[in-house]
Amino acid sequence: MKKTFKLTHEKLHPERLIDAIRHEIRKYIKRERKRSLPKGADFWDFDCRFGADEASSDVIHLSEIDTSINRVIAKELDSFYLEILAKPGYRQAKPTGPILPSDKS
Repeated sequence: MKKTFKLTHEKLHPERLIDAIRHEIRKYIKRERKRSLPKGADFWDFDCRFGADEASSDVIHLSEIDTSINRVIAKELDSFYLEILAKPGYRQAKPTGPILPSDKS
């Protein structure tokens, strides 16, 4: 999903528009997670970018989307750009071996 969301609408209240945008984002993520995984992949991971426009967008974590939307609302911007791309994720094995005590001397 690569989309610029407008925060103004002639018929909708701003609060309802924000709720609709959040619902659309969650619906997209849920739909992508339901897709079948490629062989060897453990889960769907997401690359996200967020900003006022595509050129000024920064990389963020998936869990920071709501916080970023709240910041845009506080700044009273007219729109924001959001890019969410799904990619296969692979779990990393936890290191095994003896746990060494740390020296606190």
